[in-house]
Parts: sequence; structure tokens; C-alpha cells
Amino acid sequence: MLPKFARLEKLIGREKLEDLSKKSVLILGCGGVGGYVVEALARSNIGTLILVDYDFVDETNINRQIIATDKTIGKKKIEILERRIKEINPTCQVVLIDKFITKDNINVLFKSKIDFLVDACDTISVKKEIIKLCINKDIPFITCLGTGNRFNPEKLKITTLDRTSYDAIARILRKYVKTEHINKKVVVLVSSEQPVKVGDRTPGSTAFVPASAGILIASYVVNYFLKTK
Repeated sequence: MLPKFARLEKLIGREKLEDLSKKSVLILGCGGVGGYVVEALARSNIGTLILVDYDFVDETNINRQIIATDKTIGKKKIEILERRIKEINPTCQVVLIDKFITKDNINVLFKSKIDFLVDACDTISVKKEIIKLCINKDIPFITCLGTGNRFNPEKLKITTLDRTSYDAIARILRKYVKTEHINKKVVVLVSSEQPVKVGDRTPGSTAFVPASAGILIASYVVNYFLKTK
């Protein structure tokens, strides 16, 4: 195996490391959380990464997004991430979906083979569709809930939607799964910290909460693969 993954191989063995190289993960939303998911998966020998985002790097992203620097302002997020992935692991296959995903075009996500889907988008209507479609298509997934207006990364955890609190998105999604009679457990990344009130609609953020959320999600994905060969 390549020396760059030798330290990971020490922990999981060559066979499982090679198994990871055959896996395909779709990351919907490549911002503060999603960018760190991509980073960690690229460094974990995941073979195919499907990046979904339509946005450009903005100066206000610099405090929390791994790809955001003065030199990348105004550039496409997924294009920067693709270059970064290739610099980490040139053998990784990168698929770019440069679209703003809505209920009307969401099926474009499922044209490629997906072994796991990470929902790190901000659009609640899309989050609802992801839950329904992934369950119907039997695709394992995790939904990231709110990380804005939080300050303490120690309050982050991975649990199921029915066990969440203090999260406005979770409240909406809990009502949705009940209305749709969805009985399967929905895995989520959530903070148990009550959000700080910042006084307007634009959320505050830190360098460490979104990053920690992304690393936790990537860890969950890799461990899912290791346990479900």
C-alpha cells in the first residue's frame, strides 16, 4: 500500500484499507462542515468522492472553511476541493456536481454509485428529500444539523433524529418523518448546545465547531465501512 496511508493501515490492516479505496461517498454541501468531511475522507483512502456544491468562496468563509483563503476568494468551492484531493491522493476519483440542489433536480445526485451520502447542505426541503430518497434507495446516510451560533465542539455528537434537542432543524425534520410515517432511524450530527442569539438571520460561526462536526462525520462514515464489509 502507498506509504501515505501506512499509518492508517497499521490500525485497520491492508485488506480494509483496500476496501476503503473501493467506496464512493457523496458529500452534499462543501462548506464549513462538508469541506472537512471531504478532507478527512481523502486522507482515509476513500476511492471516489462526489462533491455537490454550486457556491464560490467568499471572504466571510475564511474563519471556518478549510479551502477558504485570500487566494481562493471568488473561486468555485468544488474545483478547489478537487485540486486539494488530488494533491492528497491522486488515485482518488473525483466527481463534481456544480448545481444548487432542489426538490426538482435532486435525482441528479443518484446517477452515480453511492455507498454513503453525507448531507451537509443548508436547505431544509432538500434535507427532507434526502431522508426519504436514501431510505427508499437503501443508501446509508447521515444528516448534519445546525452548527451555526454554537461555540463548544464538545457538545457535538452523532445520534438519531428522535433523540435530538435544542435544534430548530431537528424539530422540523422530526415532524416531517412523523408525517411521512418514516419509521427507520435517521442518523444525525447534532449539537446539544443551545445556540447563541446573535440578533439577525446570518449565523455566527467559529473555526472549531464546523470543523469538528466534519471530522466526526467522516469518522462515522469510515467506521461504517469498516464494520459493514
